[in-house]
Amino acid sequence: MKGHFVSFEGIDGSGKSTQARRLCDYIKKKLKRDCVMVREPGGTPEGEKIREILLDKNSKLTPESELFLFLASRSILTSRIVIPALKQGNFVIADRYSDSSLAYQGYGRGIDLEIVKNGNRIATYGIRPEIVFYIDIPVEVAMKRKNYSDRMEKEDFLKRVREGYLKLAEKYGYFKIDGTKSTEEIWKMVKAAVDDLIGGEEI
Repeated sequence: MKGHFVSFEGIDGSGKSTQARRLCDYIKKKLKRDCVMVREPGGTPEGEKIREILLDKNSKLTPESELFLFLASRSILTSRIVIPALKQGNFVIADRYSDSSLAYQGYGRGIDLEIVKNGNRIATYGIRPEIVFYIDIPVEVAMKRKNYSDRMEKEDFLKRVREGYLKLAEKYGYFKIDGTKSTEEIWKMVKAAVDDLIGGEEI
């Protein structure tokens, strides 16, 4: 693959989406490179329909059916958008990717991690981000920042998800960032890591 691929992970309210958008703007405007930004679940017409089902408070999904829906959305997104963009030499930024299923469906829902890993291998076609930025904040802080209202977002569930992310960050070497720092402090760390990844290109 000629392009670069990074993802942002964290519970909602961590600020990951803000940093992902800022990074894409930086790559396009400052580094003069093409940038494709995607989100999960979603990013394609089919994926957005799946997203509606997953976030609908009235959806009656088992943990396993939830996982399969995420994997279906991920497979479409990866094959249709991520892989072609990387082959064209573009920079791809994902607001969540495969690691989110390990945290949410694995640690959060209690599905065996090996099952999640095997599903991810199929859904991602073996593609992995070069950097996984994990922005960590306590659940209590996240809930003050965001009005949690969909079926994915209950406090005890989010605590299990955060604990999972912390274990994954240690095991797989995520770029862990303290999400209680200011937006500007976090951005400086993200920018420095990406500049290092692509050789410190400037304007």
